[in-house]
Amino acid sequence: MEEMQADPTVCVFGEDVGHYGGSYKVTKGLADMFGDLRVLDTPIAENSFTGMGVGAGMKGLRPVVEGMNMGFLLLAYNQISNNCGMLHYTSGGQFKIPLVIRGPGGVGRQLGAEHSQRLESYFQSIPGLQMVACSTPYNAKGLMKAAIRSENPVVLFEHVLLYNLKEKIPDEEYTLCLEEAEMVRPGEHVTILTYSRMRYHVMQAAKTLVNKGYDPEVIDIRSLKPFDLHTIGNSIKKTHRVLIVEECMRTGGIGASLRSAIIDNFWDYLDAPIMCLSSQDVPTPYAATLEDATVVQPAQIVAAVEQICQ
Repeated sequence: MEEMQADPTVCVFGEDVGHYGGSYKVTKGLADMFGDLRVLDTPIAENSFTGMGVGAGMKGLRPVVEGMNMGFLLLAYNQISNNCGMLHYTSGGQFKIPLVIRGPGGVGRQLGAEHSQRLESYFQSIPGLQMVACSTPYNAKGLMKAAIRSENPVVLFEHVLLYNLKEKIPDEEYTLCLEEAEMVRPGEHVTILTYSRMRYHVMQAAKTLVNKGYDPEVIDIRSLKPFDLHTIGNSIKKTHRVLIVEECMRTGGIGASLRSAIIDNFWDYLDAPIMCLSSQDVPTPYAATLEDATVVQPAQIVAAVEQICQ
């Protein structure tokens, strides 16, 4: 709302983003304030309205495209990959694409396989895209404002289970850097790198670890592309041990890319193999007990830290 008030070029496209207020009410009230042209309800046609967002960005607008569910944006993958990420380069710098693509994703509460997608790994290899993942109301607002103001296309991942979080945020305006990680808990024994919903599983595990005499350092990486290797590296140089905790799939996930970057840049500082806890490489089951079994749980994090610190 603040960015739409300050900049008349900011607009919102997506399914049910208008008078319905979005599937998770993120755009509630915006249509009444700014009208149907700036808060545009679209047909169920992800490829089309994402392409419209790319074109709007080329012509000087700052569109925010909402995917009702991040899994649906697979239908717009051609627009995101071949156009959104590359047009600045392929036009020889003639066009900028100041576009934000955002929406809910991740494993929810029995939403089934198609509605439990984690698409971070799908988008990380697209040249020209930045990717961030919010985990708190404070960083959701700061990252969103920064993404809207960016001259680059930004994909903002929101987790379906974090919309009910409440937090007091500053009254004064603020933004957050799209390329910086957040130090959540300083520590000495092991660096735990995580993001999005897994931040809360890690912090739950951290309480148990502290009671067992461990002192974990927890970093919410936030920037999924590029990684904040400065913050991550400084932590590794102190703890010499790394655990990555993600909800993304194990094969080809964010954790795999992050582990590779750490090995390339900080190998000499490691005193133990890097461990990575990820979701199982299976479609997410509907049954709640099976769904939980596919996602990293706090007890697994505790066991992994104990193994690393032996």
